[in-house]
Amino acid sequence: MLISAPGKSKARQHGFTLIELLVVLVIIGITLGLTVMSVAPSQAKAMQKEAQRIALLLQLARDEAIVRNRPVAFEAGTDSYRFLVRNEKTWDPLLQDDMLRERPFDLAPVTLLLDPPTNVPGNMRIVFGREPVDRPFTLTLASGDLRATIRADGVGHFTVD
Repeated sequence: MLISAPGKSKARQHGFTLIELLVVLVIIGITLGLTVMSVAPSQAKAMQKEAQRIALLLQLARDEAIVRNRPVAFEAGTDSYRFLVRNEKTWDPLLQDDMLRERPFDLAPVTLLLDPPTNVPGNMRIVFGREPVDRPFTLTLASGDLRATIRADGVGHFTVD
C-alpha cells in the first residue's frame, strides 16, 4: 500500500530537470569548443601548404627561366597568382603549362609582402632571369592572423618558415 506525502499529487511531472538541461548545455559547449579549436590549426596548415606550393613553383619558375633562356616572372594579387614569360617586349601568361598556370589562393584575400620590394606598379612581381644566381628575397603571405614566409637565397634554394 502506497502512502503519499501530504501536498504531493499522484500525477507524475513530465519534462527535464535543471541538472539534465545543464549537463546537455555543458556537452554542447565542449563539442563546440573542440570544433573551433580543430578548425584553427587546419587553417594554419593550409597557409603552410600554400606557401610550400608557391615555394616549389618559384623554384620551378627559376629553373624554367634558365632552361628557356628568357625571364620568367611570378605575379600575384590578393586573390590569385600566375607566372609570365618575357616574349620580345611583352609579358605573356604561361597558358599551356599545367604547373605554372594561374591559381587562386586557398585563403584569399592574401596580403603579400616582398623584401626587398620591387618597383612594378600594380600586382607584386618577382622576376627570375636567365642567370643561375638571382638576388635573395623574402616573400611573406598573410591572411588574417595567419602568416607564412618564403625565403629565397638567390641560388635556387627556397625555404618556408
